[in-house]
Amino acid sequence: MIAPHQYNERETDSVRTERFCGDRWLNFAYRALWEDAAWLMKALTSRRVTQVLGFFNYDRPFSSTQAAVARFARTLAVDLSECLDTPDRLNTPRRLFQRRVRYWQVRPMNEDPRAIVSPADARLLIGSFADDSSIFLKGKFFDYDELLGDRPQWGRLFHHGDWAIFRLTPDKYHYNHCPVSGRVVDWYEISGRYHSCNPGPVVVAATPYSKNKRVVTIIDTEVPGGSRVGYVAMIEVVALMIGQIDQCYSPVAYDNPKLMQVGMMIEKGCPKSLYRPGSSTDVLLFEPDRVVFSHDLVRNRFRQGVQSRFSQGFHRPLVETDVKVRSTIGWRSETVSHGR
Repeated sequence: MIAPHQYNERETDSVRTERFCGDRWLNFAYRALWEDAAWLMKALTSRRVTQVLGFFNYDRPFSSTQAAVARFARTLAVDLSECLDTPDRLNTPRRLFQRRVRYWQVRPMNEDPRAIVSPADARLLIGSFADDSSIFLKGKFFDYDELLGDRPQWGRLFHHGDWAIFRLTPDKYHYNHCPVSGRVVDWYEISGRYHSCNPGPVVVAATPYSKNKRVVTIIDTEVPGGSRVGYVAMIEVVALMIGQIDQCYSPVAYDNPKLMQVGMMIEKGCPKSLYRPGSSTDVLLFEPDRVVFSHDLVRNRFRQGVQSRFSQGFHRPLVETDVKVRSTIGWRSETVSHGR
């Protein structure tokens, strides 16, 4: 019997039980194959298998009928009234997954320059690398030394800082938005696998987010117009059925999308990239003592009576909170001197 996975819904402060696609199959596969059939697990998490699964779920001709797409939307509980495109244009599962929303209306943002915002509609966990922090957690969701790839200067910078993990489930809006304002000082891709983001496989694999293919963007916020929270690393992690991450920064709505480039100034709350489809994960890294996470997110992580697979698997309270893109997740710390 597979244990349920519950999370906290931020808007209502209530506990919800998550429903997973292919839950039994994924959990069986990881528990059966992780140690005893590494070659088969390697095949399962390959780019080719991800492409095949993506096609099967989102591009089959008979899945693109009006009835099939409507059924898909109901299954995912997609609120079509939020969408920028009319329902008749969202006429395939892939287009529905890659939908755009009127975020300036339906995902309001706190304009306070001290606020750090969520990059995605996602289930969020927060933690710290500092062993004197109340939210200290290390070496579970990712191997820190691998996460940023071969960039030792960034590894040293964030080593004792804080992190936030945003797990995007298939029903979510899959554009990423900028969590802070600042200048892009580094941007690079790291090759890797396509492990599932389902909590069961994450517990079995222990550090999958640093094993998967990912894109790293380093943002310097200590610039004119920046958020003044030091350097911030935004790591976009692909997963099962996610074939690619399209960089498409748009300062106004989704107009005139631009590729990420070193030297580019990006603005908090604006669309940055798009996952093409499946489930996926964002990781934010902050320098030490630069960010104070919102009180409710800290409280929710330790909430009692919630059946989280992360808590059960890692033997400590680890409860996710469902957050909206552009909602406040933390604040600039006022205890350190800002500027350089």
